[in-house]
Amino acid sequence: MAENLEKKIFLICPVRNITDEENQFLQNYISELESGNNKVHYPPRDTDQEDPIGYDICSENREAISAADEVHIYWNPGSSGSGFDLGMAFMEHKPIKLINKDKIPKTSHKSFENVLHKLDEIYNL
Repeated sequence: MAENLEKKIFLICPVRNITDEENQFLQNYISELESGNNKVHYPPRDTDQEDPIGYDICSENREAISAADEVHIYWNPGSSGSGFDLGMAFMEHKPIKLINKDKIPKTSHKSFENVLHKLDEIYNL
């Protein structure tokens, strides 16, 4: 009998220079999603990070984002890979959920932070 899979979720998050606090938050978040029969693509675990150039990592993430039902993002403005993946998810018109919005203040000027809050409001996942 086939497992009842809820959603395929790509998780945008920092990979290099991830803090212990971020890692713990993400591990708990992934456990919660996967306990609900969701399939989570977590790049530190599911994307081969052994790529000295980065092209293969970007290509593998592109395929996983394209196959995802939703994209959840833990935003760290210092993560350039997260910005790249966010652009791919936006281009694919994927529903986007900002999972650490309580730590990302809105700004008084245009910013990726404001865009992320707007996307989170639009999709209300």
